[in-house]
Amino acid sequence: MKKWIVGCLIAFGMASGAMAAKSEFPLDKAPNLTNDLAALQSGAKLFVNYCLNCHSASFFRFNRLTELGLTERQIRDNLMFFSDRVGDQMRANIDPHQAKAWFGAQPPDLTLVARSRSGHTYPGRDYLYTLLRSYYRDDTKITGWNNLTFDSIGMPNPLWELQGERRPIIETVAHGGGEARVLRGWEQVKPGTMSPAEYDRAVAELVAFLDWMSEPNQNQRVRLGVWVLIFLGVFTVVAWRLNAAYWKDVK
Repeated sequence: MKKWIVGCLIAFGMASGAMAAKSEFPLDKAPNLTNDLAALQSGAKLFVNYCLNCHSASFFRFNRLTELGLTERQIRDNLMFFSDRVGDQMRANIDPHQAKAWFGAQPPDLTLVARSRSGHTYPGRDYLYTLLRSYYRDDTKITGWNNLTFDSIGMPNPLWELQGERRPIIETVAHGGGEARVLRGWEQVKPGTMSPAEYDRAVAELVAFLDWMSEPNQNQRVRLGVWVLIFLGVFTVVAWRLNAAYWKDVK
């Protein structure tokens, strides 16, 4: 029993340490667009065009996109490239063995990535938003790409055609008796098809879709929670007055 308790404490400590290390990333605040249907539709389009080639979302079906205001015909004609039925799961077309050979590991499923990347002090969308805007060219890596948020990342920049190629401007400064590397900005090496502002908006829409896909009912849950709290507040007042009226004659 003692060993089991010690083991649990060690596991909890390791998990807490991992989360704390994650929260140290200098993350940018992602716009919350989960209530913007147009943004979610655009994010879904980006997802199937740039992410679904390698990453599956196997816990999600195409027909749930009707909740974003799309018809089944629109889904079939514009967002389905590897499936025939609108009720199919969103599975990648890449061969798992080829993926492991190319990237060193099979690309993870992205259905719940926005929730799995959440930390104690930030939502998962902040991590994804920063990650997709922190790629830079690195010829020392086998993929030719690296990422400031996730050093030595195995995935090359999936949106490089949109963003172009950039180089981080890093400055070494004195910090706590030692030295620290600080990001001062970015230098555009090769332009993409989008301007920086357009690219940031596109990433925000893609991340919003990933956030929505991880819990499609989250907005409904929040709205329901507000009404539940209002009901409990009103009921508390009624119960308090009823209690006072009941005990008035008893006392």
